[in-house]
Amino acid sequence: MSFDPMAAALDWLDAYRDGDIETILKLYAKDADICCGCGGMKTITGPKGRRGYWVRRLAEYPASRLANIQPAGEGALISYVVRKGVVSAVFRFNSAGQISSHECGPSN
Repeated sequence: MSFDPMAAALDWLDAYRDGDIETILKLYAKDADICCGCGGMKTITGPKGRRGYWVRRLAEYPASRLANIQPAGEGALISYVVRKGVVSAVFRFNSAGQISSHECGPSN
């Protein structure tokens, strides 16, 4: 059985929509970076940084529905609706199927 990046991105969105921070955090590799352009560009690193980011993110930008999903190289691009519009995120994954890189920002 091979890894499906788009299915992993949908699992991420499901956990995000449910507000399930523990499941969200388990999807990331220990050395994963998040580069977020929502509300100003920021780079988040480390487990404590990701937890803090997600606590704020769930409060400020709760996700509702899927807008689009498609392959992005070896990863996936997913767009989803939040209160303030549509956000797009590109995920890259490590060999264990965990998110190694997450880049997001408002969709144009």
